[in-house]
Amino acid sequence: MIKVTDTISIQESEIEEIFITAGGPGGQHVNKAATAVQIRFDAAGSPSIGEEVRARLLKLAGRRLTSEGQIVITARRFRSQARNREEAIERLVSLIRQAAVPPEPRKATRVPHSARRKRLQRKRHAAQVKALRRAPSTDNAGE
Repeated sequence: MIKVTDTISIQESEIEEIFITAGGPGGQHVNKAATAVQIRFDAAGSPSIGEEVRARLLKLAGRRLTSEGQIVITARRFRSQARNREEAIERLVSLIRQAAVPPEPRKATRVPHSARRKRLQRKRHAAQVKALRRAPSTDNAGE
């Protein structure tokens, strides 16, 4: 049982682990040992999370989400399989915790009258400056 928040816990059986070879430093050992871990969590079908959290989680997952609704996280930073497994699970738990926090509703605000007035004054001033840059009109010159 992996405790995510006070109200959310996921079973370890809901997480599928696949160990793969990882590149990087380590000599020939890297080519032989499967130290990187790829975990899959079925977010779309998990009974452990509620519908609101599930919707936010699927949106937060981004490119880690498959078309079947599974979240795939790959960890390969460490040379140890156990450390990579821990890191992958920590990243999944962090993602679920982030989705568990409901967003704060936006408060509608209005632009203050003084701000509107200042903006319009700046526009009028800019228009006057540009008008002074123009060449004088030749319509009634020399009359």
